[in-house]
Amino acid sequence: MGYTFAEKALARAAGLREVRVGQIVDARPDIVLSHDNTAAIYQTFKKLGISRVKHPERLAITLDHAVPAPTTQHAQNHAEVRQFVREQGVQYFFEAGRGICHQVLSEEGVVLPGELILGADSHTTHFGWLGAFGAGVGRSEVAALWATGELWLRVPESMKVVVTGEWREGVTAKDFCLKLIGDLGVEGGIYMSIEFHGEAISALSLDSRAVIPNMMAEFGAKTAYLPPDQAIFDYLAPRARRPYTPIYPDPDAEYAAVYHYDVTDLEPMIACPDSPDNVKPLSEVAGTPVQQAFIGTCTNGRLEDLAAAAKVLQGRKVAAGTRLLVIPASSEVLKAALERGYVQTFLEAGAMIGVPGCGPCMGNHMGIPAPEEVTISSANRNFRGRMGTTNAPIYLANPAVVAASAVAGVIADPKML
Repeated sequence: MGYTFAEKALARAAGLREVRVGQIVDARPDIVLSHDNTAAIYQTFKKLGISRVKHPERLAITLDHAVPAPTTQHAQNHAEVRQFVREQGVQYFFEAGRGICHQVLSEEGVVLPGELILGADSHTTHFGWLGAFGAGVGRSEVAALWATGELWLRVPESMKVVVTGEWREGVTAKDFCLKLIGDLGVEGGIYMSIEFHGEAISALSLDSRAVIPNMMAEFGAKTAYLPPDQAIFDYLAPRARRPYTPIYPDPDAEYAAVYHYDVTDLEPMIACPDSPDNVKPLSEVAGTPVQQAFIGTCTNGRLEDLAAAAKVLQGRKVAAGTRLLVIPASSEVLKAALERGYVQTFLEAGAMIGVPGCGPCMGNHMGIPAPEEVTISSANRNFRGRMGTTNAPIYLANPAVVAASAVAGVIADPKML
């Protein structure tokens, strides 16, 4: 019997010839990720009685969750993070304004195929788009990783999702993810490694591929994986910080579950309040009034997403009584959007442009809704209170639908404008 991606990746990280599902291994990650929460993690680290990080060259820290700092406390946290970086000699540090950690570490070639990255952020699953094993862990676990360089992990069961068919215009990887989560629930992939295979996956652009493992955090997944191909290798050629070896599952690997999806007839999907698995076709919720539209986040703040939104907004205006906020996922994305004229299109339509970062996704600042105001967002989560206001409903959609809804003032299909 062959091995799954997760079994192979964790065997490599543990320095073992082989591991199997359920086995506990002491894994040594290639990269340990943290962001603004580094300041809080450092307080835990100091309680361990250790003054120096064991492998500072493996730490990657990005200021992204509250940038620019919206309060004195956030500013103090940032100052403490900068001091920690200087004291410990952290190799990979990215300042406020560079962008969201998952996007930035991908652009910078810090995370590579076959590697293990553990991060103090639940969407560390994101790195599966590169063929890496990315997993979120708690702050205390990250403190332990700083101290020892390793962490025990249970080898997860694996789910295989085979995706076939041709993508219709206006239907995206986001819609497929919402369909999958809607079908199987937010705990459908709990502590599993979700492998995505099939012609429809390899047909996706690189920007679209990143959406899938990112959204699997809302599926309960421990990690998610897309097989890296030549397009990935070409992307990494000028970026990779070190040599790497891709990992692929064996054809006879054993899976806990296998699902098949044909995207040919898939339509845009909407996650309704207050859960990512409360999913309905766009046609069933069209016409719902919205007061705020938000395009951005680590899920859908890349150049392709901004291009889709700009196409909808070209020559149109945001509806009276509705506001549109656009936050690129990184400064690299922002620069490209400026060069292509997307930012001008957004401004002419009446949108607001935010500093690259997480923005209102977790309710810190920039775009917090008023009570009872409805937001339609390209983000990954719509739990009650997610954007900072308990009684402010959130709908999730692909960026083109968000842009169309901003123009219409109600949830709308771009084709109907």
